Amino acid sequence: MSKFEESAQVIFQRQLAPGIFDLTIQTVDIAKHARAGQFISVYCADRTKLLPRPISLCGIDREKGTLRLVYRVTGENTGTEEFSRLAAGDTIRVLGPLGNGFTVEPGKKAFLIGGGIGVPPMLQLAKEMGDTPFDIVMGYRNADTFLLDEFKEQGNVLVATEDGSVGTKGNVLDAIRENAVDADVIYACGPTPMLRALKAYALEQKMECYISMEERMACGIGACLACVCKTKERDAHSNVNNKRICKEGPVFDAKEVEL
Repeated sequence: MSKFEESAQVIFQRQLAPGIFDLTIQTVDIAKHARAGQFISVYCADRTKLLPRPISLCGIDREKGTLRLVYRVTGENTGTEEFSRLAAGDTIRVLGPLGNGFTVEPGKKAFLIGGGIGVPPMLQLAKEMGDTPFDIVMGYRNADTFLLDEFKEQGNVLVATEDGSVGTKGNVLDAIRENAVDADVIYACGPTPMLRALKAYALEQKMECYISMEERMACGIGACLACVCKTKERDAHSNVNNKRICKEGPVFDAKEVEL
């Protein structure tokens, strides 16, 4: 799979919610080849921060050659804090598209499920569903429901918040059960506890389940083995029961991985 290193120009940036930023960049080749579920590595201008930061793709405009990145600032003096200060006209070094993406199974009704910073990549997937029927299920901590209005433009949306301020009080599975909806397949991205619960739910309901795993990464290209997860099958690269989330993932069949 082709990947490209580019000096990308910042087109636009705004803050969506506390600590959540919405960044659009112009790329020459990455947008042309990217698909929902993939990510890019973004490099810091600060040379003391050697490792790039992986950011998932919230939006892909292949005609305009742009990528939309919605990301969370993880603290002061971090790479993501540096990115939050970018403005139109600035340039950043990026590498991508990286990892694999979601493959939609036509004709199978789907749940598109996002939790926390796993919400953004599900927006591009919603736009790529075509004629395949789906319900969107989003989980947030509180009323800072970033991107929710845009999801509502794509289809039926169920919302869960931990504090009950919007939608169902609880998690995404609580929202599914409260609204008595069903599907044949799950596509999900979010924190590990959410993915673990969805894997168990899918097994119980005899559903297919594809999950995009969040993990701290170093190289982003599969060379350093810093982001491995345990799997049923032996990996040909490392000859152990591990797979690299940045390379063989971040999207996996939930049955393949241990959570």
